[in-house]
Amino acid sequence: MALPSPDLSERIARSPLGRHLDWQAEHIADDHARLRMPFAPHNVTAGTLVHGGAISALADAAATAACWATPAAGPGSRGTTIALNVNFLKGAMAIDLIADARVVQRGGSICVADVSVEDPDGQVIAVARATYKLTHSR
Repeated sequence: MALPSPDLSERIARSPLGRHLDWQAEHIADDHARLRMPFAPHNVTAGTLVHGGAISALADAAATAACWATPAAGPGSRGTTIALNVNFLKGAMAIDLIADARVVQRGGSICVADVSVEDPDGQVIAVARATYKLTHSR
């Protein structure tokens, strides 16, 4: 299905934080989004270990994009993350990360998305569940 807003990937990946972390929208379609975060030395916590905050922000952005990827979202829609749970499964050492988010439940204004953050070889680094409030314009 077509993306409801042609600039959604631009709004998510090129937000101020997205520019700082160099997020790249690889795919956005109805209820699904995939964002990449290239490795950068300013995103580490120690040595070359990617900081959990950068990983969490990537997961949140991917979930946000998936929740906004609906024909119901319009220019007057507004949204915010109301809950984000991240489980870190493995350290990410000096490597790009890809967050793949899929909506698992969409209600009237509450949307729930699951996110898998993986390295380019497909090894899972973290998993997240985001609850997002998206209010549509009338």
